[in-house]
Amino acid sequence: MPKMKSNSSAKKRFSFTGTGKVRMNPANKRHGLVKRPQQMKRQTRGTEIVADVDAPNIKRYQLPYGDKFQR
Repeated sequence: MPKMKSNSSAKKRFSFTGTGKVRMNPANKRHGLVKRPQQMKRQTRGTEIVADVDAPNIKRYQLPYGDKFQR
């Protein structure tokens, strides 16, 4: 079997925690911030953990070798 390729856009958007969870940056923080509520701007600071239903797809198909090298 040949090696699988990692998705290049996923490499830039996701990283892994030490326990193997998928980490991401929240959306809606680039422009148009004047019309967004202050609470929304506060909640999108930092990073978030990807939802449990989406994480297996990212690990298996988009970044198949990502979490193996993080530990």
